[in-house]
Amino acid sequence: MIEYTLITGASSGIGFEMAKQLAEKKHNLILVARNQDKLETLQTELKNQFKIDVVCFPFDLSKPNAAQDLYSEVKKHHHLVTGLINNAGLGDYGNFIEMPLKNDEEMISVNINALVGLSKLFGADMVKAGKGRIMNVASLLSFLPFPYYSVYSATKSFVLAFTETVAAELQGTGVRVTALCPGVVETPFHTNAMRKTKGMSINKAMPANEVATAGVDLFLNGKGKKMVGFMNWFVSNLPRLTPDRLMMKIKKNLASIKS
Repeated sequence: MIEYTLITGASSGIGFEMAKQLAEKKHNLILVARNQDKLETLQTELKNQFKIDVVCFPFDLSKPNAAQDLYSEVKKHHHLVTGLINNAGLGDYGNFIEMPLKNDEEMISVNINALVGLSKLFGADMVKAGKGRIMNVASLLSFLPFPYYSVYSATKSFVLAFTETVAAELQGTGVRVTALCPGVVETPFHTNAMRKTKGMSINKAMPANEVATAGVDLFLNGKGKKMVGFMNWFVSNLPRLTPDRLMMKIKKNLASIKS
């Protein structure tokens, strides 16, 4: 039976780049994202260039029961998923009280609910098979929650905690669970408001393909969590050296719009 790696958020950014790199390594892929046209374009490109099997499932993971619906669709087509990369994510920037509740709920649905559901459903199959890999994309903000990114920071803190605890539970099953923790990345993820903040002017964005390379290496060969980039690693450790109140003031200043 053909084995597949399933990548969510595969139509752009880190997911797009990881799909290309895994295809080059001859991994058969299941690509998931909302944009069907982009998925099908990538599907054709990868199949023609690397002679692998590539399947597309256009799905909006913010919808209710999205994880179960996607899992059921994959199983209906008898695809064997032995690798899962939970890369899809939503983010937003602004004052928590002023942001639309709908945005927060969709962010939680994609960043937490879909990730947990897919990990549980496909993870159970992997445990039964005695092999598999799950990689969840967390963030620098998993370690360093920022004002004006309150819900996003909280979801990514959840992703890291979830990944580390599930990894411990699945030790000895043949299923490895890891977390990729990028900082600022050159992707369409960032809004114009985000790009105007002091922090983004100081911490230069990394190219998506570089982050993807680190992710593919972690997915195939690594364990635990991986912070991408020395500066991000350094910044993530600042709370250990800085009093909480002062650290939050610094973060609030960095997250504010440049005057």
